[in-house]
Amino acid sequence: MPITTDVVIIGAGPAGLFQVFELGLLDIHAHVVDSLQKIGGQCGELYPEKPIYDIPAYPVIGAQELVDRLMEQIAPFEPQFHLGQAVTELQRKDDGRFALVTSTGTEFDTATVIIAAGLGAFEPRKVRAPGAADFNNRNIHYRITEAEELLQKDIIILGGGDSALDWTLELHDKVNSLTLIHRRVEYRAQPASVKKMKALVKKGLVREFHGMVREVLSANGKYRGLCVADADGNTHEIESDDTYVFWGLSPNLGPLAEWGLDIEKRQISVDTEQFQTSEPGIFAVGDINTYPGKKKLILSGFHEAALAAFGVQKYLDPDKRVFLQYTTTSPIMHKRLGVVRPQGDK
Repeated sequence: MPITTDVVIIGAGPAGLFQVFELGLLDIHAHVVDSLQKIGGQCGELYPEKPIYDIPAYPVIGAQELVDRLMEQIAPFEPQFHLGQAVTELQRKDDGRFALVTSTGTEFDTATVIIAAGLGAFEPRKVRAPGAADFNNRNIHYRITEAEELLQKDIIILGGGDSALDWTLELHDKVNSLTLIHRRVEYRAQPASVKKMKALVKKGLVREFHGMVREVLSANGKYRGLCVADADGNTHEIESDDTYVFWGLSPNLGPLAEWGLDIEKRQISVDTEQFQTSEPGIFAVGDINTYPGKKKLILSGFHEAALAAFGVQKYLDPDKRVFLQYTTTSPIMHKRLGVVRPQGDK
């Protein structure tokens, strides 16, 4: 028999996890489906030790720690997770509800769906230069899980976005040497991060190089480094023990692209009142959605999840008046959160 529920969240990354919390505050409980075998989405799978600097109240927090904190926060609402299974079918039934089926055959009868699938099915953009195939996931890596393993190593970081710059700033004083290689002079990372990196370069603590990877160097079957061509076409051999690639992810919406939603450049269009898609009852939050002024930040996903929760509540019961209640003072919220107030506290 299908699992009957009010909402299914597709995606167990930070936006999907915070969506559980916001729904829980409104007494709406969720089932969460994710194609990965563990909770955390891209943060947990690709960047578990990545430092994040723009989460309110945390000057810095690791990506996996953020996921752990979110899990702690949503514990009172007892969400049910269905991991290692992708959503393969989604159809509206005659009664207006949705029939949702996963790759393992799990079936749901749900009133609403919230897509928090990040970039959909994703994989890192890989180095394709000659010689790379022999060293991919050996000396050429696409994630950092144990930063302490890099101590005293000579490493190369490829990329010009936030992940590349964040790791450069985090590791420069922990490794023997660090070379940051980006194909352009301009960076996509936050200007403040670029400024800090430039200061490290000026002090000789980081080497900065602009160019394209032409070949992976090796000797007697052992990885040696990269051959990089500069803007003038001159090639340079840059030796290293390991290379870490942060060129972003190749997004693939998969079955999502076949659900009849308005899609713009592989992202799902939503309104900005309740983050509902073109299909009533289907909402989208986080990196998967797009709207005027969209910024791909975890912080933005949290905001979207809050408004989407109210959108779901209105969709489930359009005639019910909704009163905004504050977690600080509301006894109803305290009860839902399992907060025990001191005796005599009114």
